[in-house]
Amino acid sequence: MKPIKSYDQEPVSFNLAKLKRGGEHFEVVIDPDKIIDYKKGKITEVREVLQVVDVFSDAKRAMIASHDHIKSIFGTSDMLVVAKIILDQGDVQFTQEYRENKRAEKRNKILDIIVRNAVDPRTGFPHPRTRIENAFEEAKIKIDDMKDAEDQVQHIVSALKPILPIKFAMKEIEVIVPPPYATKAYPVIERYGKIISDNWLGNGSFNCVVDLPAGLQNDFFDAINKFTKGEVTIKVLREH
Repeated sequence: MKPIKSYDQEPVSFNLAKLKRGGEHFEVVIDPDKIIDYKKGKITEVREVLQVVDVFSDAKRAMIASHDHIKSIFGTSDMLVVAKIILDQGDVQFTQEYRENKRAEKRNKILDIIVRNAVDPRTGFPHPRTRIENAFEEAKIKIDDMKDAEDQVQHIVSALKPILPIKFAMKEIEVIVPPPYATKAYPVIERYGKIISDNWLGNGSFNCVVDLPAGLQNDFFDAINKFTKGEVTIKVLREH
């Protein structure tokens, strides 16, 4: 992945890639989501990243750099070639609105991952989402705009540990579903984890072992009890 250099010093009304060359500033207006994909190599077409196929000296004032001046600096007046240089070598500047929206979206995704996978090591039970959210605030967790949510989880969990006893774990749970519900139980169980073994008992009950994120244990218990009207047999085999 190519590094994204980003700065927040001044408010802008466009998402921009900016490059200083020959003492002059050059800018292109970009799609903020596509520039991230471009930096990751998921997009290779420069045109796909640009909102406008023009190079500006000041995009906020709609001041387009002259072709002659661009050619004297970059050695070409081909806008796509110049835009590629700016995308590859320049800094990315996102609007405040975009940064705030993406930060909130990423924060929620990180919370979802932690809630789904984490437990209190003292009890083996999941933490309520509100407890984890409060720990986020107390630990003053900062979301990195430039990293995927998944890449920030371990660092954030480490930052939470002094405040909140927490660890990631999986649970293997044995389930026995009685005959009236057995034939339709598989998709209900599979929604929460991976069924690692299954068999049919002599009385027509469905017996299986499901491996699921520890944070989903309570939700799974609620769902399977509701589905079977409380007639299911559940046993936690191990945590790993």
